[in-house]
Amino acid sequence: MLLAASTGEDLLRAVLQGAPPGSVYALIALGFVLTYKTSGVFNLAFGAQAYVSAAMYFQARTEWGWQVVPALILAVFILAPLIGLVLERLIFRYLSNSSAVAKLVVAIGLTVALPSLFELVTGFSAVAGRTPTGIIPGGSSVFYDPFGIYPLSRDELAQMAVALVGMAALGALFRFSSLGLALRAVVESPRMTELSGINADRVSAFAWALSSLFAGMAGVLIAPRFNTLMAPDFFHLVIVAIAAAAVGRLASLPRALLGGLGLGVFIALFNTFLPRWTADHGWLRPFQENLTPSMPFVILFGVLVCWPAIRRERRVVDPLGGVDPPPPGLAASTRNRRLTLAIRVFSVAFLCVVGATILLRADVRWLFLVTQAVILAIIYLSITVVTGFAGQISLCQGAFAAVGAFTVFQLADRYDLSVLAAALVGAALAAVVGALLSLPVLRLGGVWLAIATLAFAFFFDAVMVKFSWIGGGGTSLFQGTRVPRPTIGPWDFADDRLFLVLAVVAFTVVSFLVIQLREGTTGRVLHALRGSEMAAESIGISPVRARVTAFAVSAAIAGFGGALLAIHQENVNYQNNFSPTAALFWLVLVVSLSARTIEGAAYSGAAFSLFDSLVLRGEVFRWIFRGWVPGILPISPKWRFVLFGLASIQFSRHPEGLVEYGKRRATRRFNERFDRRERDRAPQETSP
Repeated sequence: MLLAASTGEDLLRAVLQGAPPGSVYALIALGFVLTYKTSGVFNLAFGAQAYVSAAMYFQARTEWGWQVVPALILAVFILAPLIGLVLERLIFRYLSNSSAVAKLVVAIGLTVALPSLFELVTGFSAVAGRTPTGIIPGGSSVFYDPFGIYPLSRDELAQMAVALVGMAALGALFRFSSLGLALRAVVESPRMTELSGINADRVSAFAWALSSLFAGMAGVLIAPRFNTLMAPDFFHLVIVAIAAAAVGRLASLPRALLGGLGLGVFIALFNTFLPRWTADHGWLRPFQENLTPSMPFVILFGVLVCWPAIRRERRVVDPLGGVDPPPPGLAASTRNRRLTLAIRVFSVAFLCVVGATILLRADVRWLFLVTQAVILAIIYLSITVVTGFAGQISLCQGAFAAVGAFTVFQLADRYDLSVLAAALVGAALAAVVGALLSLPVLRLGGVWLAIATLAFAFFFDAVMVKFSWIGGGGTSLFQGTRVPRPTIGPWDFADDRLFLVLAVVAFTVVSFLVIQLREGTTGRVLHALRGSEMAAESIGISPVRARVTAFAVSAAIAGFGGALLAIHQENVNYQNNFSPTAALFWLVLVVSLSARTIEGAAYSGAAFSLFDSLVLRGEVFRWIFRGWVPGILPISPKWRFVLFGLASIQFSRHPEGLVEYGKRRATRRFNERFDRRERDRAPQETSP
C-alpha cells in the first residue's frame, strides 16, 4: 500500500512537473503544423525565432527598463509575426515548388543566421548566470502547492495559462471565423483552396505570422528555465516540438497539442524514475548521466521510427501538390567534346601548377589548411553519395566521421595498431553503423529521414561519445586523444608535405570509387529511385537494398575521412570537427555548391577550410598587399553566420548547386557560340 501510494504521488508529481514545459512544446508544435501544411516548409528555424523573441523581451525588460506589457507586445505581438511575414513573403513563398532538400537547407541556414543577425542589430549579448525574466513579477520565487506534492512557480502557472488561452483562441479562430475556415482549407489542400477562389498566399502569410507568434510566446515563456539565454538551448526545445508535431504527422492540430503535453509529462516521468532504476542496476548509470540532456532527440527518433502512421506514410502531401521533379542531367553530359577536352587539359595543368607551388613554397600554415581541405573533401564525398546520388537527406555524417576518428584513436592508443590500418577498420565500422541506422529509417524519406538522422547525431553527441570504449570519456572532447602520424618504409608522414601527398592520393582513390558507384548498377538504380520509386519497384528494383548500400558506402567514406582528419590533426578534437552543428554546415555547403559531382565536394572542402581562414580573416589581402588588410576584416563570427544564411538562401535560386549552375551556363554559352560558328561556316563550304 505504501509503495503504491508513493508511486502514485510520483506519477502526480511528474504530471505537474511536465505540464508547464509540455504546454510550451504544444504551442510550438501547433506552429509547426500550420507552417508545414500551408507552405510545405519544415521550419527548423522555429527555435531561432523563439530565441529572438525571448532575447528581445529580456533586453527590453533588463537593459531598456520597459514594463512587462510593452516588452511583451514588442517581442511577441510585433517582432515575432513580422519575422514570420518576412520569411514567408521574401523566402519561402518562392520555394513552394522546390524540393525538400532546398527547403531544409534554407531553414538550416536561417537557424544559424537569425540569432546572429538579431544580436548584431540590437547589440544583445548573453551573460552567463543572468537568468531571463518571466512575464509575471516574482515568477521564479513565488510557489503554490495545491496538492502538497509539487510546488508550481508563478512562471510555470503562467506557461500553462497562456498556452491554454492560445489554444482556445486558435480553436475559436478555426471554428467560428471565415478566416479560420480559409485557414483550415489551406491546411487541408492549398491547391484546392486556390481553385475555390481563396487567396492561398494571403492565408499562408497569416498562418506564418500566427505560427511565429506562437514560437515567440513559447520562447518568452520557456526562457526563465535557462540559466543563460543562448540560441542552442532553443534548438533543443524545437526538437521536442517536432516530436509532438510528428505524433499528428504534421497534419493534425489536436494531436500536435496532445503530443506536446504528453511529451512534457513523459520527460518528467523519465527523469523521476530513471534514478531509481539506476540505483538498482549500476550499468544504467552512464545512461542516467548522459541520456537526460539528449532525451528530446531520443524521443524524436523513437516517435519517427515507431509511430505506425509515419511508418505507413512517408509524407503527408496535398493530392494536387504534385511531386518533386527529377534532377536534371549533369552539365558534363551535354558538353561539346572540344570543350570537355579543353577543360580537362586546363584542370590538369592548373592542379599541377598549384600542387607544385604548394609543395615547394608553402609554409606550415598553408600546408595544414590545404591538407585539411583535401580531407574534408573526402568526407563531403559521403554527402555526394547519400544526397547527390540517392536523394536522401542525412544530417548525421559528422557522427559517421567521428566513428572513424575514435576508432583510430582507440586502436592506436590501446592496441598499437597502425593508424592507416585503423583508418580502414574505422571506415568498416562506420559502414556497419550506417547500414544498421538505415534499416529503421529507410521508409521515412524526405524531411522525416533528415530529422531522424539529426536526432541520431545529437544522441551520439550527448551519450555515445561519453563512453570510454568509444570516445575515451569526457576528456576526448578537447584533449587526451593523441593520434600519431604513420610511417611506411622510408616515408615518415610526420612531414606535412608527405602527408599532403597521402591525402591527395586518398581523395583520388575515393573519387574514383564514387565515380564507379555512380556509373555502375547501384548508381543507375539510385537514379531510377529518385525519378520514380513506384516505377522502379514495378520493374523489380529493390529500393531497400540500394538505399542500405548508399547509406553504408556514405558512412564508410565519412568514417575514412574522419580517421584521416584525426591523423592529420594528431587529435580527434570532436567538438570542433564532428559535432552535429558542424554536420549541418557540411550539408548546406555541399548542396549549395553541388551535391552530385566530385567537383562540388572538392570546392566545398576548399571553401570550408580556406575561405574563412584566408579570406574572411584577411590573410589573402595581407599577402597580396604586403601586410595591409581592409578595415572590415577580419569579419566577426556573427557576420560569418549571417553570410552562411544568405548563402543558403542563394541556393534556393539554383538548387542544382552553384558549381553545377556555372558549368551548365558556361556549357550553354559555348555550345551556342560553337553552333553559331558552324552555321556561319556552312554557307561558305556549300558555295561554288
